[in-house]
Amino acid sequence: MLCVNINYAQDDFSFDEDFSFEDDNPVTFNSTRVISGHSVEVLPPQTFEMRIEHRFGDIAGSNGGYQTMFGFDNVSDMRIALEYGVNEDLMLGFGRCKGTSQPYRSLLDGFVKYKVLSQAKEQAPVSLTAVGGASFTYQEASSDISSISHFPETTHRLSYYTQLNIARRFGKILSVCLMPTFVHRNYVAADDVNSLLSLGTAIRVRLSKKFFLLAEYYHCINEGDFRKNGYNNSLGLALEWSTFGHNFTINFTNSKGLGETQFIPYTFENWSEGQFRLGFCVSRQFAIKK
Repeated sequence: MLCVNINYAQDDFSFDEDFSFEDDNPVTFNSTRVISGHSVEVLPPQTFEMRIEHRFGDIAGSNGGYQTMFGFDNVSDMRIALEYGVNEDLMLGFGRCKGTSQPYRSLLDGFVKYKVLSQAKEQAPVSLTAVGGASFTYQEASSDISSISHFPETTHRLSYYTQLNIARRFGKILSVCLMPTFVHRNYVAADDVNSLLSLGTAIRVRLSKKFFLLAEYYHCINEGDFRKNGYNNSLGLALEWSTFGHNFTINFTNSKGLGETQFIPYTFENWSEGQFRLGFCVSRQFAIKK
């Protein structure tokens, strides 16, 4: 008879104790995500993670203020996902987003993530992870043939992304990450471009044993004339902490959407105009042992 035990993962997580340059899998970031995008980390082997991510409306600006309880009355986007660590280097995940309606809603997404290198003393100066994913919208097609959500063919509902995640931890205080990312959308506006190249950057600063300050920025490189009007780059700040197998992130970002195929090509909001929002992510890991 096969007996499967489900145990909570990382109940005794310590950012200091879990990192060692002699370890085969040293911890550079605590979570598989930074704020909006992926971090360099993968899940432990035979571990499931349930993720709930939420973005509210604008805190200030024309759509914020006290009339909307500073954005709490509105839901920009939300995502529920289940992800799994296959082995020490490989993980995969599947999720569903509400979508921002600018331009998509009702999104399914999936990804595969593989850790190529782990930072180690006298072996590898950085950690390196490769990520590939896609999203599919099953919203009703618009009758407006000029709309991005017109979708003449089923394949037009698909978008893809690939990313290299390069990170290094500097002692007990600072982790730095670079995330060159390629996004391709099968169907775009007439003057837009299907493929975008973006360079993401992220840092983590240790505030205490359990609390960390995060910053993340994605800059679109080949914007073109079309994207210079009304489009902005994604910028976020967050406070993160871990306890009893949970990872919590409270963030502020100008991006409404969740997932690389949303927040990289479709961030319209501007921090300087009060168009940023409160968001959060709660994740819980379950280790399966036979």
